[in-house]
Amino acid sequence: MENIRWGRRIRAFRRLKMVKQVELAKEMDMSVSILGQIEQGKRIPSKEQLEKIASILHIQVEELKGETKVGE
Repeated sequence: MENIRWGRRIRAFRRLKMVKQVELAKEMDMSVSILGQIEQGKRIPSKEQLEKIASILHIQVEELKGETKVGE
């Protein structure tokens, strides 16, 4: 369940920031397939990956953790 929550929040912030999945995957130096698996909750992102995603999307890791609402 936790994996799905992470994935949904990553996808929501990515869309909010109008970043395409292929763009984020390229910045992350990972395949679109792996990023898609993370967003679908099929793969657990590492701490480093979460930090990098947050940095690329200009948000705090706490926002990805769900400590704030998407769009606040």
